[in-house]
Amino acid sequence: MATALITGITGQDGSYLAEFLLEKGYRVVGMLRRLSLENYGRIEHLAASVDLVQGDLLDQTSLGRILDEYKPDEVYNLAAMSFVPTSWNQPVLTGEFTALGVTRMLEAIRTAGNPTKFYQASSSEMFGKVRETPQNEETPFYPRSPYGVAKVYGHYLTVNYRESYGIHAVSGILFNHESPRRGLEFFPRKVSDGVARIHLGLASSLALGNLDARRDWGFAGDYVKAMWLMLQHPEAKDYVVASGETHSARELVELAFGHVGLDWQQYVRIEPTLFRPADVDLLVGDASKARSELGWEPEVSFRELIEMMVDADVARLRRAIDAGIVPQPPALEQPVLGGRSSL
Repeated sequence: MATALITGITGQDGSYLAEFLLEKGYRVVGMLRRLSLENYGRIEHLAASVDLVQGDLLDQTSLGRILDEYKPDEVYNLAAMSFVPTSWNQPVLTGEFTALGVTRMLEAIRTAGNPTKFYQASSSEMFGKVRETPQNEETPFYPRSPYGVAKVYGHYLTVNYRESYGIHAVSGILFNHESPRRGLEFFPRKVSDGVARIHLGLASSLALGNLDARRDWGFAGDYVKAMWLMLQHPEAKDYVVASGETHSARELVELAFGHVGLDWQQYVRIEPTLFRPADVDLLVGDASKARSELGWEPEVSFRELIEMMVDADVARLRRAIDAGIVPQPPALEQPVLGGRSSL
């Protein structure tokens, strides 16, 4: 039985990846930070099937201890300070987790001396102010946030450890991928939750920011398969993972409201304070390398994804209402269009 260690297992990607690896027969070890408020909601159904261990990307000693105890065949580093607006408010902490955290994990793998394969969660946010469209593995990076800058550091450090120490280390440059498990602070989930609340009479409007930005959106459940495929490939390489389609935030909003028979223009108000200091206008990925070399293909379409998310939020809120609970609207920061797994 192969063993996989997942950092960020409580996040969207971590939960889908854990499910996928368990189906493949892996022993799954999930690394958790010690928090005063536990957030295990996405993996509650997996509690009896995974080993949860405390560790921290800020603590080199804890990483070495985990690698020594479990000797994982594969490490998937999905943990990061992932909310882009927070990266502006806490740029130093973002660097510690999202950049130097990669260094600490790679150093732990190198000094452990075991043949451990390493996956780094890179991000389309690294392209930022794009130099060419679509973006592929050779497109130059121009990050537009502390989060994007930190991801570039982690990406190139992974390349350097692969080339300098012979570690089977790869980076997946994943474009936006969403699901019903996405955090409410992220744009598509804020929209699906807002649409569900308006549909059920729990809210009368939805405040949003820049609707002109365009993104390449896919389903997280599809994208975690690409992570695994990268580590099964005999040669360690980096891959763009994307749908290859671009849609505007406005299209997403229109589709979400239309799914429940509503006209979005009657409910959406544009809030200037929700615009990023330096926004990313267009991201669309060219995943032809992943398709040809890994045999990876996305299965869930953009429309299916958004409808899935709206349906899930409607069902969630209805359950709360039926249980006599009045669902409160989330108190959120500025919603964003990008980002990676939660810490």
